[in-house]
Amino acid sequence: MRVAGAAKFVVAVAIFLLTFYVITQVFEIKMDASLGNLFARSAMETAARSTKPPRYKCGISKACPEKHFAFKMASGAANVVGPKICVEDNVLMSGVKNNVGRGINIALVNGKTGEALDTKFFDMWGGDVAPFIDFLKSIQDGTIVLMGTYDDGATKLNEEARKLIAELGSTSISNLGFRDNWVFCGGKGIKTKSPFEQHIKNNKDTNKYEGWPEVVEMEGCIPQKQD
Repeated sequence: MRVAGAAKFVVAVAIFLLTFYVITQVFEIKMDASLGNLFARSAMETAARSTKPPRYKCGISKACPEKHFAFKMASGAANVVGPKICVEDNVLMSGVKNNVGRGINIALVNGKTGEALDTKFFDMWGGDVAPFIDFLKSIQDGTIVLMGTYDDGATKLNEEARKLIAELGSTSISNLGFRDNWVFCGGKGIKTKSPFEQHIKNNKDTNKYEGWPEVVEMEGCIPQKQD
């Protein structure tokens, strides 16, 4: 009886040890698989982050070189959505900021620091051009000037106002007409014509909206004013 009991005990211990071994092996396999999955997910997430396209200031398509200010702007859309002007990742004017209006919207930026100096809009349909002319005359040398139309930016423009804008570097201002869409970036004291200007004529045969052309957008890098 004692021998039989001892044999049963040995068998029980052997079964226990075998069961314990099998369980630990399965657990290790599951742990390895879990860790493998974890590392695989981590590697995929890292790869996804590394391939995610970088974001540049104002959402422009590429980074600006040193001593340049990034900007992006858009004209208004018909008489519904206002223009937007962004410089160095700062939205200076937009419908969300509630500081845009019918006519010509204008933002002034310090040419050395890139800091915003002023924002205004002038109604060129039902307003008076005289305050706009006075404002243009008050702009200091070295100031970056950004302009965008909304609804109609040309009806009240006269030759004096157009000449002052042309002196800021614009080439299209002389042809700006009723409900044309136009964006422009120039500067006071500029010696050449600005490369930053987009203009779409109001044409009933090609207009995107009824009575208005499509939105014009523009982005770029403005050289910093040097002493």
